[in-house]
Amino acid sequence: MNEKIANDLKEAMKSGDKFKLSVLRMLKSALQLEKINQREDLTDDKIMAVIKKQVKIRKDSMEEFQKYNKNDEVTKLEKEIAILNTYLPAEMSEEEIIKVIDEVFNIVNPTSMKDMGKVMKELNAKITNADMSLVSKLVKERLN
Repeated sequence: MNEKIANDLKEAMKSGDKFKLSVLRMLKSALQLEKINQREDLTDDKIMAVIKKQVKIRKDSMEEFQKYNKNDEVTKLEKEIAILNTYLPAEMSEEEIIKVIDEVFNIVNPTSMKDMGKVMKELNAKITNADMSLVSKLVKERLN
């Protein structure tokens, strides 16, 4: 994974794609910071976790910019997210998430919002490539 990012960085330099180059440099910096914090080389899973975190940061920023009608910034962030998503596996669809939630509800048998933690713990183990804020929202709706 690290090699792929490094190769894409070189390609962006050669092709003169300044936008992609800046996104990949930001990603490389985030990966380097995580490597320093972990005090070891990053596995592909840890690299994907860093990329997911970067995507989440950008999605949160996008929501803020949308509130203030800063459409140029929103467009820029959408492009950055698209570049970062090329390094992540495809996200689960809402229908697939609902199927997993149904399975977990059959196992845990939650009765109220107090059981949200148990449900989310099970879901975190079963769901690896989905927007967890969407998962959380669907679980809350189901519990209410």
